[in-house]
Amino acid sequence: MATTNWGTARYEGLGKDGKGHVSTQSGALENQPYGFNTRFEDAPGTNPEELIAGAHASCFTMALSFALNDAGYEDGVLDTKSVVTLEKDGDGFKVSKSELTLTAQIANIEEEEFAKIAKGAKENCPLSKLLDCEITLEHTLNSEFAVG
Repeated sequence: MATTNWGTARYEGLGKDGKGHVSTQSGALENQPYGFNTRFEDAPGTNPEELIAGAHASCFTMALSFALNDAGYEDGVLDTKSVVTLEKDGDGFKVSKSELTLTAQIANIEEEEFAKIAKGAKENCPLSKLLDCEITLEHTLNSEFAVG
């Protein structure tokens, strides 16, 4: 079974002076501002790393929830935080790390079994796999676009 979801981004202006907006299919984000100032200067809005952190935390937590359920556990609470690190890489930047911190409440599970299930969820959630993958690009250029 394959599913698709989409997000859109628009950036007006270039470089530090540019202003962007990001939206998602569900409408959870609709024209949410992002740009240099939201990424590096704590201005209101979001940034790609924050979106990746939220996506990774939620994906891992859901994968763990299903893995625990598949192992016979029926109830619990999982709280996960992901801290994504962006660092300089030559002339550009790279995401170097996503640190997952999990607090879990699951009745009647042994520490060793929980650790094994959590490790499997970390390795197999779709976003963990995505963060270490080939990236391709298709684009269309309208060279007659007039700015301003």
